[in-house]
Amino acid sequence: MRIAVLKKEKCQPKRCSHECLKYCPMVRTGDETIVIEDKAVISEELCSGCGICVKKCPFSAIFVVGLPDQLEGKEIHRYGQNGFVLYGLPVPRRDSVVGLIGPNGTGKSTAVRILSGLMRPNLGKEEVSEEEILEYFAGSELLNYMKELFDGNIIASHKPQYVEAIPKAVKGTVKELLAKVNETGEMDELTSRMGLENAMENSVETLSGGELQRVAIAATLLKNADFYFLDEISSYLDIYQRVEVGKLIKDYGKRAPILIVEHDLAILDMVADFVHIAYGTPGVFGVITKIKGERVGINQYLEGYLPEENIRIRSEPIEFNVLAPRANVELETLVKFGEFTKSYGNFTLHATSGEIRIGEILGIVGPNAIGKSTFVKVLAGVTEPDTGKVNLKLKVSYKPQYIKADLDTNVGLFLESINPMIRSSYYQTELVKPLQLSDLMDSSLQDLSGGELQRVAIAACLMREADLYLLDEPSAHLDVEQRVMATKVIRRFALSQEKSVMVVDHDVYLIDLLSDRLLVFSGTPGRDGRVMGPFEMREGMNLFLRNMGITFRRDEDTKRPRVNKLGSRLDRVQKETGEFYYPLEKVSQE
Repeated sequence: MRIAVLKKEKCQPKRCSHECLKYCPMVRTGDETIVIEDKAVISEELCSGCGICVKKCPFSAIFVVGLPDQLEGKEIHRYGQNGFVLYGLPVPRRDSVVGLIGPNGTGKSTAVRILSGLMRPNLGKEEVSEEEILEYFAGSELLNYMKELFDGNIIASHKPQYVEAIPKAVKGTVKELLAKVNETGEMDELTSRMGLENAMENSVETLSGGELQRVAIAATLLKNADFYFLDEISSYLDIYQRVEVGKLIKDYGKRAPILIVEHDLAILDMVADFVHIAYGTPGVFGVITKIKGERVGINQYLEGYLPEENIRIRSEPIEFNVLAPRANVELETLVKFGEFTKSYGNFTLHATSGEIRIGEILGIVGPNAIGKSTFVKVLAGVTEPDTGKVNLKLKVSYKPQYIKADLDTNVGLFLESINPMIRSSYYQTELVKPLQLSDLMDSSLQDLSGGELQRVAIAACLMREADLYLLDEPSAHLDVEQRVMATKVIRRFALSQEKSVMVVDHDVYLIDLLSDRLLVFSGTPGRDGRVMGPFEMREGMNLFLRNMGITFRRDEDTKRPRVNKLGSRLDRVQKETGEFYYPLEKVSQE
């Protein structure tokens, strides 16, 4: 079985010599396997699968993919001729929270939109009737669900992936928005748990990304629905907010089925009872597996091999270090900084003195609006402190929290302007390939998605010649595989180049895998922030996890960090012994 997919945004017939048409063996024999209209059109029936057009296309716009025979005739949805194809759907389960995990661009959001009734599956055809759709699902768990959905007997509540679009569709205050959907009568309780009390009178169009995310989650859960679908809940939320949202979802999962799409493994560990895995080639095709137990499913996804489906979805497994991050390593001091304060309006940051060591990665954790980005900007020399002096006399490379593509150039030229050696074998091996930038080099910066732009920004930061590298939220918009790969890239860079790196992030797994030491921020968000540390990892993580009320352990099979289910036996035991971060006996055994 074979599919031919054209990424229409990349196909530019006016800028090429129609290489796909010129070199296609089937076209040379007289068949119309490829024709050029506004874009190239490829006939899957006539295509021999030689792959010559794939290699010859100067814009890497063509994909010809061989698929397992068992997928033939199993298309759930296709976005037009030579468009993305989705195979399989997740199954919501009564009294359970079901997770959906997989790379960006493999159809997770499409699946959620179909199940929530926002779009109908077309089974890969131009036109399809309701009867054909139901016949397709005959004998499956989804038959009754789809029939009830079509008959209007199922009410689904859906939180979209991109909350940034909400202000364009909704006007008024937060209170007015939530009041309109307050079908459960729990608005006051939900807004309190979500920390939205101070935002209720604010206009929706003035909200920050984190506030928009929490408002969207609250609005979704306030509806009286039979099924709840939450597409990526962690974006823009700090670690504390993610944990609170996780607890909320777990509570609501006891009342109605919830399906959650999420890249933060810590959140999935906390809330999911079961998971589906999405795999495939991003932007080309996606396959959603049958349901699996949460631990088994995540471990299979990380391993890259699915035994039940007998398919390998990744050439190599995602591996984790067996030992906890190094502690008490004697490293030379790069620089020391003194105490300082910095105020913005009613907010004041108080920082104690500290040191940064050569070749170490210093993790920075804490709530939003507590001063982390302000601290980094002061160290970077972007802004001056109000009291104290911070003159590091260092070359600093800084990746900001919010990235804007305001240059009218392509990725390759942008990276070359930072470091002409981007095409060298070193940078190709250490940055371009692992960060999946090869196919983006000819793309305009202004056309990149959030995840693509993030990966370019990480590469740009590490390519600059500097003594200290500061990365603010490098995991934002990245899927699980991209986060792990970015972690490896940053860590390998720090070790091989003996460079000091500071990382601010809300993905607690990324911080755990990256950091040698930890800065912990505390205080009252929006009012005052205090910097504690740097701590060695055990002391810092114990303090940090205690504040969040969660505990860590290592998975027995993959050695990945796991968040214990809240209230579980392991969770209770670790809290009683005060070992929130990998019990000492487990670490010593490993």
